[in-house]
Amino acid sequence: MPRARLIATAGVLAAALLAAMTVGARPGSSKPPAAARGIHKIKHVVVVMQENRSFDEYFGTYPGADGLPAGVCVPDPLHGGCMKPFHDTSDVNRGGPHGADDASADIDEGKMDGFLARSERACFQPFSPKCLNSGDVMGYKTAEDIPNYWAYAHNFVLQDHMFEPAASWSLPSHLFMVSGWSADCTNPLDATTCTSSLLNPDHDRGTAPDFGWTDLTYLLHKHKVSWRYYVAQGTQPDCDDGAVTCVPKPQKVGTPEIWNPLPDFVDVHQDGQIGNIQPAHRFFAAARNGKLPAVSWIVPNGAYSEHPPALVSAGQFWVTRIVNAIMRGPDWKSTAIFLSWDDWGGFYDHVVPPVVDGNGYGLRVPGLVISPYAKRGVVDHQTLSFDAYLKFIEDDFLGGKRLDPKTDGRPDPRPTVRERASVLGDLRSDFDFSQKPRRPLILPPRPS
Repeated sequence: MPRARLIATAGVLAAALLAAMTVGARPGSSKPPAAARGIHKIKHVVVVMQENRSFDEYFGTYPGADGLPAGVCVPDPLHGGCMKPFHDTSDVNRGGPHGADDASADIDEGKMDGFLARSERACFQPFSPKCLNSGDVMGYKTAEDIPNYWAYAHNFVLQDHMFEPAASWSLPSHLFMVSGWSADCTNPLDATTCTSSLLNPDHDRGTAPDFGWTDLTYLLHKHKVSWRYYVAQGTQPDCDDGAVTCVPKPQKVGTPEIWNPLPDFVDVHQDGQIGNIQPAHRFFAAARNGKLPAVSWIVPNGAYSEHPPALVSAGQFWVTRIVNAIMRGPDWKSTAIFLSWDDWGGFYDHVVPPVVDGNGYGLRVPGLVISPYAKRGVVDHQTLSFDAYLKFIEDDFLGGKRLDPKTDGRPDPRPTVRERASVLGDLRSDFDFSQKPRRPLILPPRPS
């Protein structure tokens, strides 16, 4: 499609979106409407987790969303003055550092102005490739750049207050995704020795698992609910020790690491569930044959991750293939797809994260709900994090039972039952279970 026509099309889409959009409940809203009580129509939940993008970077100009504020200009210590957000059409980005210290510096006590300073600081680390374009943390994409993601937002639900559950990097975020906590255990066989950690709780104890607290698969197995964790084999999306640069390492089903944490949980071994961690090609076969488990997580390899410097278009290609596979299969009419990005990747975002139990929330990331029962073209303004995925799964398949050390039969000293946090919204509000199941929206994995 010619660029001029594409820009015009994007403008028409934006105008239509703004005119037709129904905006979801604000944070602190009450129970979901009556139409959202049919949660058990969802027989399959698929959590698709990508890498390292902020909400403002991907949807900061989306109509009706809490996007880029007018007049914002972030201090630029290296060059002087400040830098405004700019339209970055590049398919390759560098982003910025994104550990726990970087989250604190970027947020800067609520001023949300540390992004350039932190990115430029990384330039002074030896051999850092971020020196090549440290300013791209202020870049943003539009419908021209990520048309499929915007199409999903237009046709389903976009969440504009989805926060990374941990104010830190990928490993804590992925641990929260499957367990509601990130901790360091001095003796993994004794959960009472685990304490909150947003740094690097993985100690690589050889064949012995590192994580002693309870993850969601314990409850799923206990209640005979099927699950799989699908891993795209290849290389890891990022350094596994939080370093700025490293030699790419292999990512394999049998090797526990940041993007494949479940083999490092004691309870997964004790329950005999290691075999539920499988290569991604089995996900596509299950979707094609109508054999999706009740709960699936699927993570990319380095090439498809969108983690800088991976191509944005390659990540969109990967996600579109996943969504298309589900939509073409027999399970589409009973599936909910939750798509998000594990942390902000150093990219600018203007919303101050809420504080939950000292571990999070981290910065805002994009969130999408894709389902035949999802509302159409809605922007959900509820405060959410990956804890909401756990809550939805527990409500759907476990009768509302929580990862609660007082009741789940496997005590651990987590500081908070995250699914019960008063600030956390309810994903049921993104669905209308009274509507006729929506038809699939099959998109080209590599749009023009």
